[in-house]
Amino acid sequence: MNAVAAIEQNGFIINGEASDYTPLLDLIGDKRFILLGEASHGSHEFYAERVKITQKLIIEKGFNAVAIEGDWPDAYRVNRYVTHQGHDQNANEALSGFIRFPSWMWRNSVMVEFVDWLRNYNQSIDHTDSEIGFYGLDLYSLFTSIDEVIRFLRKYDAALAQQAKERYACFDRFGRDSQRYGYAVGLGNGSLSCEDEVVTQFLELNRLKPNQLSEPFFSAQQNANLVKNAEQYYRSMFNSGVSSWNLRDQHMMQTLIEIDRYVSNKKSKPAKMIVWAHNSHLGDARATEMAVRGELNLGQLVRQRYADNAFLLGFSTHHGTVTASSDWGDPEEIKKVRPALKESYEYLMHCSGLGNFLLPLHANSNLIELLSVERLERAIGVIYRPETERQSHYLYANLPYQFDAIIHIDKTSALQPIDIGQRWRSGEAPETFPVGI
Repeated sequence: MNAVAAIEQNGFIINGEASDYTPLLDLIGDKRFILLGEASHGSHEFYAERVKITQKLIIEKGFNAVAIEGDWPDAYRVNRYVTHQGHDQNANEALSGFIRFPSWMWRNSVMVEFVDWLRNYNQSIDHTDSEIGFYGLDLYSLFTSIDEVIRFLRKYDAALAQQAKERYACFDRFGRDSQRYGYAVGLGNGSLSCEDEVVTQFLELNRLKPNQLSEPFFSAQQNANLVKNAEQYYRSMFNSGVSSWNLRDQHMMQTLIEIDRYVSNKKSKPAKMIVWAHNSHLGDARATEMAVRGELNLGQLVRQRYADNAFLLGFSTHHGTVTASSDWGDPEEIKKVRPALKESYEYLMHCSGLGNFLLPLHANSNLIELLSVERLERAIGVIYRPETERQSHYLYANLPYQFDAIIHIDKTSALQPIDIGQRWRSGEAPETFPVGI
């Protein structure tokens, strides 16, 4: 039997039926940490399928927290909306904190529906202790998090708030531009560093003794920690001796641990958490060429800490369209996704003829053996450059060790942003493959 035949024999077709994910729920069992990936940051189907899976995990298995590859203060605003706090009147307003590029990652039509679903679900249950929380794991919101720490302290102690404001004023000389700060300090001008100030403020905040289950205090702690780690992250971006990637994923893991601790204490039972992020963050880095570069990721760290309590689910596609930009900060566009390279896992999935399907990667020893051949795997982030696709969007991986299961959607479509710009339009992009490969 070859690899394609093994995929065909072990795959479970996804065709829109209510029972599509029964095999997946059986695989998940009683695990507490379910990591749901995506092969791009702009494919509608990846978001839509994650929503379906998340809803089933909440309703059928009692999961009580969702954590995303998004910044803490922006996600916490959504958390306040879905738990009927705050002042936002609708999901669009609740998601309006996600204005930093790439805004479409979280300000999109699928997220609007999901956020409203979470709010309605929380309203339908009997006890607030059973509410589903919504949290962010990322660390790009340096200045927003600074503002949130000061805002919390103003309500707690005006003198402490003024002290925090003076410490964080260290960043003012950079015009609230985090990359400008990283460039100035990371290239050797250590006298400009704000490291001492952010570490001191983080320690000072954690010396406070309000109710440890106070949500405002918990959120302020995460914001102060984010500022501390973001300062280090931006400083490391221009220092080749430190991996900013590792710092970022270690921050995500640290935040996940804190959410787990907080939710578990609040509900007086172990938290059950769902994580949404890109495959590159959630697939075990040790099974990819990332490890050769000395990089780790969240999926690896979760497996190392939680072992059998973790389940890693990847997504893949063969062709279609995607919402992405041509360069960082450029407007989003609908781009044609080229058919997967023949040397890739995606091509094997396509050749199975199953279309859209779930593949348990540990179904049997024969499947593991046939798929445990290092192959190319595609990863599209917020930038897609089909003219250099092989160099820009493929890495080598060993799929059965990277994930516990994979969902393959053979043809995907572009995710629709809430704020549709002039460069984004309805319908598929024209078939215009560049010359380069």
